[in-house]
Amino acid sequence: MGETKTGGAKIKRKVRSGNQLVQHKRVFDMITSNLCPPGPFKGYLKAVEDLSRYGSSDDWIEFREINRLTITGGGTLDGQGAAAWPYNKCPKNFHCKVLPTSVKFVRMTHTVVRGLTSLNSKFFHFAVLQCANFRAMGIRISAPKDSPNTDGIHIERSSGVSISQATIGTGDDCISIGQGNSQITIHGITCGPGHGISVGSLGRYPNEGDVKGLVVKDCTLTGTTNGLRIKTWANSPGKSSARNMTFEDIVMNNVANPIIIDQTYCPYASCSSATPSRVRLSDIKFKNVRGTSSTPVAVSLDCSPGVPCRNVHLNDVHLDFSGGSPAKSACDNVHASYSGTQIPPPCA
Repeated sequence: MGETKTGGAKIKRKVRSGNQLVQHKRVFDMITSNLCPPGPFKGYLKAVEDLSRYGSSDDWIEFREINRLTITGGGTLDGQGAAAWPYNKCPKNFHCKVLPTSVKFVRMTHTVVRGLTSLNSKFFHFAVLQCANFRAMGIRISAPKDSPNTDGIHIERSSGVSISQATIGTGDDCISIGQGNSQITIHGITCGPGHGISVGSLGRYPNEGDVKGLVVKDCTLTGTTNGLRIKTWANSPGKSSARNMTFEDIVMNNVANPIIIDQTYCPYASCSSATPSRVRLSDIKFKNVRGTSSTPVAVSLDCSPGVPCRNVHLNDVHLDFSGGSPAKSACDNVHASYSGTQIPPPCA
């Protein structure tokens, strides 16, 4: 993987040509304000399949508290997740034990990741946690459409994050923007299969941070089970908000639920809904979203009766139902405005 310098010490991580099996977790943990970028990563790393080898760890490779790290070179990380997916109980169990994420970036600053490929992660492919000024570009992510919880890139409690020119096909969200994020830019993403590009889920845990300053632009989604989705849990234990979010210049190709706000999100057979979601959504724009919907309802704005969505604006939306009949809109507890083309027609 090249050479990293920190002070007078040198740490070498070399990946030769061909396949290499990394049998246990690797942690790169160096706090420095002058870290030289390592050389290109051109290897093919395979994660061990045996889950017992990970112990209590919830990741395979972790970069932590590094300043000015650059990873380039077109290498491949193969999580070999197929053998582990049957042990993933999270789609059915709220208190499940999560499987290892392939790569985590934790409390990083000024990070650049370019040209990597991630295949068949056991859980998330990449997780960006508590990072500042993180840029990823030209990443390719692939897992089968029925692989559970294989989110492409999950971002949480981070600021100044840019993800661009990525090709992502997974069994879950192509990109998920979790709680506590600010100034996030998603640009030039090709997504599908998967669950689309999602904000959330939000409101599951106490003391979640707000989401603010999101731009999703120039993306193409094909055959996904959702398009642009904002999802929050009902019965949320605390108050939070998500605001100032723009989704612009998006193409949908036979996508289910192309535009969806779901404030009664529940991935299980049933969830407690004694109280409505306490996540306040506001200042949301959908601009120039066009293409085809595989579901009759192409625009669904299902907001919380406790804190209705405010200042939601749709401009130049043209989504035809691929089934032949006219597409529809569905709205509840939302203060929305419209301009330009509106197909389907706005809610009455």
